[in-house]
Amino acid sequence: MAEMVRLIVNTKLIKNLSFKPINNKTIMRNCIIVVILFASSVAVTAQNFDSVTIKTTKVAGSVYMLEGSGGNIGVLIGNDGVILVDDQFAPLADKIKKAVASISDKPIRFIVNTHFHGDHSDGNKVFGGEGAIIVAHENARKRLATDYFFTAFKQEQKAMSYEGLPKITFSQSLSFNMNGETVQVIHVKDAHTDGDVAIYFKESNVLHTGDAFVRYGLPFIDDQGGGTIDGMINGAEQMLKMINDETKIIPGHGQISSKKDLQDYKNMLQTVRNRVADGIKAGKTMDQIINTDPAKEFKTVFDKIFFVQSVYNSLKK
Repeated sequence: MAEMVRLIVNTKLIKNLSFKPINNKTIMRNCIIVVILFASSVAVTAQNFDSVTIKTTKVAGSVYMLEGSGGNIGVLIGNDGVILVDDQFAPLADKIKKAVASISDKPIRFIVNTHFHGDHSDGNKVFGGEGAIIVAHENARKRLATDYFFTAFKQEQKAMSYEGLPKITFSQSLSFNMNGETVQVIHVKDAHTDGDVAIYFKESNVLHTGDAFVRYGLPFIDDQGGGTIDGMINGAEQMLKMINDETKIIPGHGQISSKKDLQDYKNMLQTVRNRVADGIKAGKTMDQIINTDPAKEFKTVFDKIFFVQSVYNSLKK
């Protein structure tokens, strides 16, 4: 799902929109715009994998980041074998394998999915079929195992093949002890989805956040998939407590980041959340709250109305 964001950014299909007095017809029009852009992004994605290149960046210690099309991939290398955090789209698997081979001659032994969205997990069907063991939160496996229809975007993610389904799941946390690294995989509850995990490489001091933290501005909250604004804020606080000022952060999308970047992200979400909550407490309708422009100083690749609607709906639940 976040692949839509990347494509919109790269093709400049959306710019921040100024706010005007709106009504339900305007909200519907903006939702239609997002739906059309999402449908277009799917088509573009299907046609352009051949042109995608995989960029490899050393983050710290034994941890690298791969960028291609989809969520950022974390890579832990060493004598025990390779761990990948997320695996983007299946058609990119060969390119991802070549990128990994350029930094390690060991096999890819484990894939950790940060959540179930296809731009982070579609490669499971290839890597799992070749013997890598897929690891994910139990809720992510449940969603991967069935067809998932994104109502807001009128798009379906088909159930994952058996080879690509997680074979190891957990409810709260688990740890790997490989390559001289303690790898802590920790559930981030009801944030971007209900199956998010953050991965902390202790000795290298690197945190991979999945889409619980992104760098394109206001995030997409998959409330249909169990995501909530309060979960996003609590998740950011949870991750801040795991790290220090020297920690390097691999976000779900965007550039390598710092603890300050994550703190700023949390503050942004908290600010918009509080403004919407104050409006609800004052008895304002969603249209009235949107007209106050509660996200006015923050950037987004979506129409800001879309994010404010998500926050409103999340709080009303």
